[in-house]
Amino acid sequence: MAISKERKNEIMKEYARHEGDTGSVEVQVAVLTEDINTLNDHIKIHKKDFHSYRGLMKKIGHRRNLLAYLRKKDVTRYRELIQRLGLRR
Repeated sequence: MAISKERKNEIMKEYARHEGDTGSVEVQVAVLTEDINTLNDHIKIHKKDFHSYRGLMKKIGHRRNLLAYLRKKDVTRYRELIQRLGLRR
């Protein structure tokens, strides 16, 4: 269910703000979004897997908190990130 290291590294390179950036809010939110999408597909197949559902809810809450932080700090970066990730349709 977890994303592979290769995929995670691709996401980090795509959303990094500078060379070697692995901890910026953009990178964290992008990795969490990929995890959430993967877990969402798993939950659609395994409807009674409540342990994975709880993990999904925790990841969604973490992403929500990171996005709220980014929105408070820099609105333009926030808007650009949600546009790139396709959030807030």
